Amino acid sequence: MFFACSAGTACTYSYQIHSNLNPFRMSNLKTVAVVDYGSGNLRSVSQAVRHVVQGTGYEVLVTSNPQDVLNAERVVLPGQGAMHDCMLALEHSGMLGAVLHAASHKPLFGVCVGMQMLLDNSHEGLDGAPTPGLGLIHGEVVKFDLAGQLQPDGSRFKVPQMGWNQVYQSRPDGVQAHPVWAGVPDGSYFYFVHSFYACPSDARHIAGEADYGGRFAAAIARDNIFATQFHPEKSADQGLALYRNFLHWNP
Repeated sequence: MFFACSAGTACTYSYQIHSNLNPFRMSNLKTVAVVDYGSGNLRSVSQAVRHVVQGTGYEVLVTSNPQDVLNAERVVLPGQGAMHDCMLALEHSGMLGAVLHAASHKPLFGVCVGMQMLLDNSHEGLDGAPTPGLGLIHGEVVKFDLAGQLQPDGSRFKVPQMGWNQVYQSRPDGVQAHPVWAGVPDGSYFYFVHSFYACPSDARHIAGEADYGGRFAAAIARDNIFATQFHPEKSADQGLALYRNFLHWNP
């Protein structure tokens, strides 16, 4: 696998996938693969998903083996820290090609920086240069610009945003929210920790919004991809509901 990119654009990737089944996989359960590329909150994500898979016929596999991602029925892509570091880690881990393959073949759930990586590029780069993303959803990732703005209580907005915030489910067709929101009340609170947020080029890819000095995309979706800027695994029952719905979602 190799990739090439120029500043400010999404990378162009070429990769080869060998999709033979893992001969050592003996379980009859279907698999949710949590991608371990060395840069993600794997413990809390995997514990949350393990909690909701009980009795569903799924098992959770935290893996740094590309073949496991290829064999899995569903994939979770976590991420935390700087997007530049996450993209490098994903490439160097050898997992990048498998993630791209999954994104075009099976349900994929991106979390926090795992959501930001799905876009074309991020303003969070080195020496002022944008960081290329995976280009799976067109758009860019920008930093909160809240200098001088005050919250309703008179305090200044802080960056990063850390804490609970309401998420309003977007309805691009004007009628129905995304299926992964099923049973989750509109305006539910979820837990955020971030300084940057996604700006999809197509508003129809915004699956949920929150307000922090202005509306921003708290969740995005396209085809078989759903992703959140907030952390479902840190968001109590409503966060677990999203992971549970992801297991039953058939895009």
